Formats: sequence, C-alpha cells, structure tokens
Amino acid sequence: MEPSPNARTVESYEQIADEYARETQGGHVLSGGLTLLAETMPGARVLEIGSGPGWDADQLEEAGLTVRRTDITQAFIDFQRSRGKDVARLNAIDDDLGGPYDAVVTLHVLQHMEDDDLEVVLSKIAGALRPGGRFLVSIPLGEDAGWRDGESGNPYYRVLRTEADFTSTLERAGLTPEWTERSNEDEESGWLCLLAGLATEDQA
Repeated sequence: MEPSPNARTVESYEQIADEYARETQGGHVLSGGLTLLAETMPGARVLEIGSGPGWDADQLEEAGLTVRRTDITQAFIDFQRSRGKDVARLNAIDDDLGGPYDAVVTLHVLQHMEDDDLEVVLSKIAGALRPGGRFLVSIPLGEDAGWRDGESGNPYYRVLRTEADFTSTLERAGLTPEWTERSNEDEESGWLCLLAGLATEDQA
C-alpha cells in the first residue's frame, strides 16, 4: 500500500529536522496566538500536536503552562530529547490523544492532512478537551492542494484552505472560533492563526 501524503511528508521531515530547527529558532510568526492562549488559560495543561523542535512549547512553558510535547517525526523527538525535553511519539490521525486537556495546540501541522484526516483529527481534538477548553491552530490560506519541493529538495504535501472552509470544519467538530490573526510572511495568501473554544456543559 502506498504511504499517505501525510506519511510521505513525515519521511521528508525526518531528513531535514535539524535544518528546520535552525531556521525556525527565534521566529515569532503568529506568536500572538501563543501569548493569547497563555493569558486566556493561565496554568493550563496543554497537548501540543506536532511540537517539531519545541520552540512553541518553550514559549508556553515560560508563560507558566504545562505542555505535553508530541510529534510523529522521530528526528524531531530526538532533537528535543537532546535539549533535555520530554517528548512523546504521537500520530494524531491514528492514536488516542488522551486528556482531558485545558488546551490543544497544533501550529504549522494541519496543512499536511487531507480533508478526511483533518475531520478525524479535529473531532479527536474536541473530544480531548475539557468543557471550556481552547484549541490554537494555524493553517496556510488559499485554495490548492498538492506536492511541493522544499528548499532541501524533499517533497511535502500541502493543502491550502479558505478561512470559511476551515471554520466550517471546526464548527462541525464542535469548536467555535473566538480570535484570529493573519500573517503575510509567507508565499501565496499567508497564514491564519485561530483560537477556538469548546462549549461548556452549560452551553452544550
């Protein structure tokens, strides 16, 4: 059986993890969402899906949150462990996410998932949140899907979605958008960072 686009993309990240870590260290694109999450959910217990090098988790922990770092790419897991971080291997499509968590964070990750997998993962995220929990996510904006070659020459699969389409998918999973931020520091239409909430028991 052919590996899925997401699995083939993970294989590419295995080859470039150290380079990616160097290029993204100190970056602050869309960091406003991390700041807002820390302010909205002080002391929260957070699941991060796709921690990568761990820079976003560092920011959340520095703000007083407790982060369960996870990634599917072994090279990123090894990189973080070399930094003394505790990080678990997690396949968000196939594995149980655990919980309940106060918040779930997944930045620069869902772009690699096809529509069916995205629906599954968002439903699982909603199920892993406590009532009143928050979900922080970023996606590249646009209307296209397909394979691209990174600067290293390794291919990766990327899906561009409109804000309206992504918001509809979130709402079907039971997540309500509360805040958005946009960045044009990327090619094409830029990035959307979005904070969504799960209804409380009183609201359900």
